[in-house]
Amino acid sequence: MKSGKSKQKSGKKIVILGAGESGTGAAILAKKKGFDVFVSDYGKIGSEYKSVLTHHDIDFEENGHSFDRIEKAAEIIKSPGIPDTALPVKRATEKGISVISEIEFAARFTHAKLVCITGSNGKTTTTLLIWHILKNAGLNVGLAGNVGKSFAWQVAEADFDIYVLEISSFQLDGMFNFKADIAVLTNLTPDHLDRYDNRFENYIESKFRILQNMSEEDAFIFNADDPVTARELKKRDIIPKKYSLTLSNFPRENGAWLENNELIINIHKSRFNMTLEQLALQGKHNAYNSMAASVAARLLDVRKENIKQSLSDFENIPHRLEFVSNVHGITFINDSKATNINSTWYALEYVEAPTVWIVGGQDKGNDYSELMALVKKKVKAIVCLGVDNSKLHAAFEDMVDLMVDAGSAKEAVTYAYNLAKKGEIVLLSPACASFDLFENYQDRGDQFKKAVKEL
Repeated sequence: MKSGKSKQKSGKKIVILGAGESGTGAAILAKKKGFDVFVSDYGKIGSEYKSVLTHHDIDFEENGHSFDRIEKAAEIIKSPGIPDTALPVKRATEKGISVISEIEFAARFTHAKLVCITGSNGKTTTTLLIWHILKNAGLNVGLAGNVGKSFAWQVAEADFDIYVLEISSFQLDGMFNFKADIAVLTNLTPDHLDRYDNRFENYIESKFRILQNMSEEDAFIFNADDPVTARELKKRDIIPKKYSLTLSNFPRENGAWLENNELIINIHKSRFNMTLEQLALQGKHNAYNSMAASVAARLLDVRKENIKQSLSDFENIPHRLEFVSNVHGITFINDSKATNINSTWYALEYVEAPTVWIVGGQDKGNDYSELMALVKKKVKAIVCLGVDNSKLHAAFEDMVDLMVDAGSAKEAVTYAYNLAKKGEIVLLSPACASFDLFENYQDRGDQFKKAVKEL
């Protein structure tokens, strides 16, 4: 039995902060389990979520918080986008009210196996790849967390045997009794440091919460080539069984590695292999994602042939090194999901031809020095797509022949198209958040694709 199964009595007052996908799902589950539910959103609630709350007869407010009602809660479920510094969270914490995440709450009401993926980069692709393999193998599997439908919503309305959960550091911060059966840590690079007092070690600590409450019967899959992860493992007592991933040409006891251009997957002396060319997802970073998904699937007893088939027919997610179009011999790639330095590093490492790089947005304390060697080697011109591009100019102006500023996706695409030649690449890989000019990274990527199609 999972730890943290609910012992609450019906009628206990639950307050949910935020009425997006996560909060609405938590509200539906709490209502179904007999709690007294109140949803409070500081902003306007989307019409689709408002209609769902109304349909389920769930009490809610929008455009502000009623602190007197919030602080009567026995427990508060907080949407991941709300920081701990938000006033209702601070006040509740000071009063000793438990504040948890939707993932923590939902896990109390399911006995399903939980495959949980976190990390700085690659977690969405790895999550979708694992789900794709398990679904194709005929397993009864749900997809949730940062992708798919809310975990709580699915627990309320579905009955899956396995959930594949992409879990962010923000969600992990509100998880205490939750336990993964299989945990995957893709890598650790500085990200979201504005939520962690600009201290990388705080962010690392948050990510390692993925291992809390795990037993020796559980599994931990990790990237052995990631220097931060390797350093942390030497300092920590890791209880679950360890399964390493490496591109180094030597075998491991359990896990996956690269040997003679083939991925070798070895779980308890049962192994299989695939050539890199057989993988649907190309590039160094995707080799790790494919290895992680293969190991997780084998631990769930999926047949080797099923895994190989799924690894070869998987279609990557939009906005992550997504081929958009070839216009007069110029290749346009949409990597709008690259919102940090490490993701953009992988994108620049991936491109094989002279590149016009579209970069910029809301800076998250980026250190651009990590990209300089690749920029010198591969980038011929830079188009800055952001409100304030001064930091980018300071970092890269002396490295490229031309650097221009754009105030919209259409303007950026037009500049890039005019700067690129036949056989070259235009790469949108911003390394920054999107909120200065766009609603989110999806909106940024969609506007980029629309502009390319209008060329």
